[in-house]
Amino acid sequence: MIDCHAHLAATEFDADRPAVIERARGAGVRRIVVVGEDPGDDRRVLEVCARHPQVLCPCIGYHPDRFAEDRDLPTDDAIEAVARLARDNRAQLLAIGEVGLDYWYVRTDARRAAQRACLERMVALADELALPLNVHSRSAGHQTLALLAACGAQRVLMHAFDGKASYAARAAEQEGYLFSIPPSVVRSVQKQKLVRRLPLESLALESDSPVLGPDPGVRNEPANLAHAVRCLAELKGVSEDRVREVTTGNARRLFGGIS
Repeated sequence: MIDCHAHLAATEFDADRPAVIERARGAGVRRIVVVGEDPGDDRRVLEVCARHPQVLCPCIGYHPDRFAEDRDLPTDDAIEAVARLARDNRAQLLAIGEVGLDYWYVRTDARRAAQRACLERMVALADELALPLNVHSRSAGHQTLALLAACGAQRVLMHAFDGKASYAARAAEQEGYLFSIPPSVVRSVQKQKLVRRLPLESLALESDSPVLGPDPGVRNEPANLAHAVRCLAELKGVSEDRVREVTTGNARRLFGGIS
């Protein structure tokens, strides 16, 4: 299995990160895609992944919740710092992310406009570096997909998509778009509708560790992909082996170069 979206560089894992990785490997997780959220976190992602290169794969980006009204507005220099870091570390990177739109935390038109401008820059960066995008779209699923299409994004992982399944189905018709499903699918009616609507060939697995686990309030980790696999198998009426095989193949095709 490939965990396509996790925050394993987060401080929640500082005390036992090697044990978390070993539990993931024991559960059949071969690779964990680790996403960054801002320049400081991106550097930390690169450092943590360099310590575990056989399992962890880095992505760097600018998380859309950094544009929330209770935070300082990200500057052009800060966004450009992410771009420079990506260019300098291109050989190590698997994708640009976490990037996207968030209309749950970001409410004003001005902040949303700044968010959209940042996403446009990240799409251009991904195109420049020939990398896929690892995309967040909380409460902005339709808007995010529309902006990605307008920017010509070709290789996209939509992580933990919470929009309408009909929007996702239209996007999934495009080659190069995947929707990753977290362990919280076991308790989310919306995620279950999404799984039923999309073909298995458009799905991937993610943990979004340390959140979106099978049990709310309990720290999530990549080993919990097993819960998502069981749920997908039941919803799709296929074997767990089939879910692992297809979702792993999907992730490999999207990211490229991942074993």
